[in-house]
Amino acid sequence: MHFSLIIPVFNRPEEIEALLQSLLVQDFKNPFEAVIVEDGSSLPCKEIVEKFKSKLDISYYLKPNSGPGDSRNYGMNVAKGDYFIIFDSDCIIPPHYLSAVEKALHLDFTDCFGGPDKALDSFSDVQKAINFAMTSFITTGGIRGGSEKIDKFQPRSFNMGISKKAFEASGGFAKIHPGEDPDLSIRLWELDFETKLIPEAFVYHKRRIDWSKFYKQVNKFGKARPILNHWYPKYSKITYFFPTAFLLGMILAIVTAILESYILIFIFTIYFELLFILAILQTKSFKIGLLAVFATLIQFYGYGIGFLKSFILIQIFKQKPEKAFPELFFK
Repeated sequence: MHFSLIIPVFNRPEEIEALLQSLLVQDFKNPFEAVIVEDGSSLPCKEIVEKFKSKLDISYYLKPNSGPGDSRNYGMNVAKGDYFIIFDSDCIIPPHYLSAVEKALHLDFTDCFGGPDKALDSFSDVQKAINFAMTSFITTGGIRGGSEKIDKFQPRSFNMGISKKAFEASGGFAKIHPGEDPDLSIRLWELDFETKLIPEAFVYHKRRIDWSKFYKQVNKFGKARPILNHWYPKYSKITYFFPTAFLLGMILAIVTAILESYILIFIFTIYFELLFILAILQTKSFKIGLLAVFATLIQFYGYGIGFLKSFILIQIFKQKPEKAFPELFFK
């Protein structure tokens, strides 16, 4: 099979250079192409891409801003390969990645796969803390598709592969963002395509966001999930309610502690102590352990509030998603 790497870019010339540099050291022996889709950036990366044209089979396309999902679709429509691998522009790809994907697909072919993300030692402490919060089994990382043991795996488009056949049958990504990843997975299931996790196909995901941007991101994730539950009720899971239940439980714990009942506050204290210890063991840093606790609090609060608001508006008051949350939809 011929891999086409689809990489949408929006105002990230430095990040795309690091990604392309990592492609130069792949141990993969077969030809592959990289398709860069500039999504209406005010800081274009064309000059960066030009530096790699003699080293990679690479193409560059500039289009008006229409969101990451539409940009990925654009890239897949112009790509030459028969299997597309999609990366976010702030990823760094380890040398074994393409070889691992080829081996996994050869042993057990699937029309759509996803891989995990990890943090490099060179990442900032905040990036490492956010990475822990987004990927750990003890946080919402345990219910966001990080393991096939929990449910059918839903690949995430920062590190995702899809066959040309599956792309053409499904039409690719929808206009919602975030939420376009699980939306595509569900539509593929409805078309009898399979999705799976390839654990060895991990990437280093920089997540170049500060605390404010991280809150906005997870808040949007929370808003998107009830919309997906509304569109595809048979795929709604009780686990999707956990962050909101966690948030409401914390509020109740504080209230009952004020009333001199300390059972709930004790349970939450034990949880955060365990999270703190696990973060230290994983990152080998006391500071990152503390930051990971803070990142998890932001994550649960942002996602929980977003989910609760969306659940009330979409599921109870039956508002149309595009009207209730226009910021989640590209025109």
